[in-house]
Amino acid sequence: MPIEILMPALSPTMEEGTLSKWLVKEGDTVSSGDLLAEIETDKATMEVEAVDEGVVGKILVSDGTEGVKVNAVIALLLEDGEDKSALKDYSPEGGPDVSSDKDENNEDSPPPSSDKSSDTSPASGGGKASAEQVSSPVHGGGGRVASGGGDRIKASPLAKRMAEQAGINLKDVDGSGPNGRIVKRDIESFEGKASPAKSDAPKAAAQAAPKDISEDAPLARYGISEDRYTVEKADGITKISAKRLTDSFRDVPHFPLTVDCELDALLSFRKQVNDKAPDGVKISVNDILIKASGLALKRVPEANSSWIEDGRIARHKHADVSVAVAIEGGLITPIIFDADAKGLAQISTEMKDLAARAKERKLKPEEFQGGTFSLSNLGMMGIKSFASILNPPQGMILSIGAGEERPVVKDGALAKATVMTVTLTCDHRVVDGATGARWIAAFKGFIEDPMTMLM
Repeated sequence: MPIEILMPALSPTMEEGTLSKWLVKEGDTVSSGDLLAEIETDKATMEVEAVDEGVVGKILVSDGTEGVKVNAVIALLLEDGEDKSALKDYSPEGGPDVSSDKDENNEDSPPPSSDKSSDTSPASGGGKASAEQVSSPVHGGGGRVASGGGDRIKASPLAKRMAEQAGINLKDVDGSGPNGRIVKRDIESFEGKASPAKSDAPKAAAQAAPKDISEDAPLARYGISEDRYTVEKADGITKISAKRLTDSFRDVPHFPLTVDCELDALLSFRKQVNDKAPDGVKISVNDILIKASGLALKRVPEANSSWIEDGRIARHKHADVSVAVAIEGGLITPIIFDADAKGLAQISTEMKDLAARAKERKLKPEEFQGGTFSLSNLGMMGIKSFASILNPPQGMILSIGAGEERPVVKDGALAKATVMTVTLTCDHRVVDGATGARWIAAFKGFIEDPMTMLM
């Protein structure tokens, strides 16, 4: 019996992905560990390895297909001794309705059963993705939830489009394909038999109906003509990020806390450290902020928490700082694990490596998932202050503004100092105002007296 190759869950929050590119073709022999395909998740493009060995019998999802649900059947692998005839009557148990361009070109080929579909998302929650989740697709039928029923009309994608364009109700068409499936020739035959009154009425109604200007001209309702803009399709990362940020901003009761931190002592400390740093290591202000954030999480452990949707609170034992890195199409947050316990040289080396691979979309899921706290720095872009959107399930995110010379009052006299504005956004379900204030006071203390970070 052919082995199902399913769309893998490459992260705990992944529900669907884009099958960017197949690295094998039908007829190829593959062994365990061979690369099968490139899958684009919400944060990275990753290569998927084979678990079983055999011959690629049929590819069901073509290159570039978006929105492929986790656990959807994407290809079939023939076992030793099997040939193409094993696919003739194949119907995946509980499998989704999966069609490829080849199905449209060959309408008589037996399609996968469309009576059931997969609607399973990966397990959610904190922590790192397992190696099995990261490196290999899932095989077998376990974990899928069947939906749909016997009343569902079976039709090829091409037949559905033809029927829609012709204004034909598929319920009126008898299917001649396998298992009564409606195919191209059934629509063509039905159009020929339909009376002019019956076939023309839906078309006339469609023509009379007002155009949906949101489709043809998205900004026409605001008086903006089509020649004044272009429309481009958002990639998978942008669409999924948009959804998650919308969910966070809408559903999480968050509030900001803002303070000013003087940086003169930190800048002097940084110069001393860099003078004695190993060759090739240059500590940045951001590296020191990561270290200070980790130490503050240890100093105020109640702030190092996450809300669990069933009404519980996770108190993290480790200070794992996620750092926002801009990439093409959005953001990704590689993690400095145990930031409180690492030296500045190690943090600097790790951060440079993670940022470089993030921009190439070469990070592993465990390198950008599972952090307990986030830090976003727009100071190098000249932003004075801002408030970030929370990165669930984390309970806090710190927004770093630019350091600049400002007038300050010291001992009753006007003076100048290099000042940086920071804003802590908190999830009120796990971090209340008093707890957030204690954390930001601890952070400010480390920044304004950096020598205390060595104690």
